[in-house]
Amino acid sequence: MEDLSRYYTLLRDPARRKIIEILGVQEKIGFKELRESLGLGVGTVYYHLDMLSDFIVQDKQRKYRLNDSGQMLYRVLKDGSIPAALEMSEAFSHRIAKWLFLSPIFARTSKPLRFLPVSIAILLIGAVGTAYARLDSALFFYFPYSVYNFTSIIVLYLSNWIGLFLFTEFFTYLLYRRVGNDLQLFTCLGLAAFPMAIFPYIYLFMSNVYSQYVMFILQLWSVLLVSAALCFGKGLRLDKAIVISLTAIYLNIAVLFILGRFT
Repeated sequence: MEDLSRYYTLLRDPARRKIIEILGVQEKIGFKELRESLGLGVGTVYYHLDMLSDFIVQDKQRKYRLNDSGQMLYRVLKDGSIPAALEMSEAFSHRIAKWLFLSPIFARTSKPLRFLPVSIAILLIGAVGTAYARLDSALFFYFPYSVYNFTSIIVLYLSNWIGLFLFTEFFTYLLYRRVGNDLQLFTCLGLAAFPMAIFPYIYLFMSNVYSQYVMFILQLWSVLLVSAALCFGKGLRLDKAIVISLTAIYLNIAVLFILGRFT
């Protein structure tokens, strides 16, 4: 049952099912041909291949093929061996996680120019809201009673998220040697800024005590969304993406401690 549960988790995504089906039929295939067959962006394909890394290997010609476990996964898919009860038990939690990570939206960023205006709009809304609320922004944190003028607050806010983009670019290369797909990553990070972008507007209508609890919830959501942005923007598996997201927020906290913002 544990193996079937794992198989279901992998196969419930249509793109991963299609990858297994393609490799099950063709036996081996190159990345370019696979991407064309799937009709997905580079980062998205890498993400799904990473998720299937226990079932897929590359040969010396860098062609992808199923290993023994992958062949078993293909048979499970082909034979329909997953119990319906198991599918029903996981469907609800899967739907919650899907929308918590905004996966349906991130999945559409394989053509990033479509969503780039939305990402920029979210960043600008967050920047303007921060300026109106007179908050100092520090990426995942806000501090009241900013001494900066309206324009400076906006510039500082935007600089934080541009800095996060550069940070994630650097660390995805440093840790996982992932390069390219820069525009999709930037677009995804702009979408991931949504929770922190709406906080200043909540702050305007809420007492400082309660707003701290709201900010904590939005911080957690932001970390999850940044992780999802790395999954789709750089093709990282979620466990790898979370490492970078947590590193970002820990460094954020460390810098703020050094600057004395928590005293």
